[in-house]
Amino acid sequence: MKKVAVVLLNFNGLSLLKKYLPSVHAFSPESKLYLIDNGSCDNSLEWVSSQYPNIKCIALNENFGYAGGYNKGLQQIPEEIYCLLNTDVRVKEDWLIPIINHFDKNPKTAIVQPHIMDDKNPSVFEYAGAAGGVIDRLGIPFCRGRVFSSIESDYGQYDTPHPVFWASGACFFIRKSVFWELGGFDSRFFAHQEEIDLCWRAYNMGYTTMSIGEIKVYHFGGGTLKPSPKKVFLNYRNSLCMLYKNLPNKVKTKVLIERMLWDGIAGIHFLIQFQFLNMWAIIRAHFTFYLMLKSLRSSQVHGNKKLDYYQSFNVIVSYYFLRRLNFSDIVKNKNNFS
Repeated sequence: MKKVAVVLLNFNGLSLLKKYLPSVHAFSPESKLYLIDNGSCDNSLEWVSSQYPNIKCIALNENFGYAGGYNKGLQQIPEEIYCLLNTDVRVKEDWLIPIINHFDKNPKTAIVQPHIMDDKNPSVFEYAGAAGGVIDRLGIPFCRGRVFSSIESDYGQYDTPHPVFWASGACFFIRKSVFWELGGFDSRFFAHQEEIDLCWRAYNMGYTTMSIGEIKVYHFGGGTLKPSPKKVFLNYRNSLCMLYKNLPNKVKTKVLIERMLWDGIAGIHFLIQFQFLNMWAIIRAHFTFYLMLKSLRSSQVHGNKKLDYYQSFNVIVSYYFLRRLNFSDIVKNKNNFS
């Protein structure tokens, strides 16, 4: 049995599979390939089965989202290391070898991501993960190579393997044993920020997440879930849930209140721009979070909830008010992930 399973999660993604699956199939001989299908109705599952009979297909009967779909499908996959790969990612030859070698040599490394580049402009980092992610004190994510809409070109500045706080779900490697020790993704998230929540739980358990810059993969971006009020809703709701689950009790209430105030400012910004559906999505996210509190309280998060989780006190202030537009300007005085 091979050590790595490259696992693609699909929902009505036939056009993306036709474009991106050939490179994954051609350049992943070190792995076993799987497709988990979230109840598609566009014949994508049938197409993969006919065109790539060596790819094992796992058919689910409905769309369980990123979190639930992977949780259900991965139960059937025996390999030691999972690579969760978006269907809109292109890879190159030998892309798996340095990552396998890193796992072999570093037993405390639980999670790895390569650098995520823009498939439309390959010299530039891609929004969803760039060279590995961190968060600020309020749980707002940003990346080495990407802060909000400021995206850096790659000139080797992050190529050295380095610890990060979270890895991108676009190309997310994790040891099978750790994934299930942590209980997998939180299926209540459906999609968005579930990988940050999982990495935060791994961090509290003492595991390391790494960015390996020797390997670049090329992400189309937005191919699997395009910008929409639904995406706004999921991001804002899931971020509050993640904070509630993972923050130490001594700072939880204060941080959540501050974050909600900043969410309110974001809602006013959408209102001024006449983006009423996005504004309503934030309001709905907050009310849904309140309804989920009972369920969240009953969810046991293992490990020591650490206070040193963040790499910026407030990335919104740093970026929009102090005009620190690059990652190195914001975290230059930090040690763990800079």
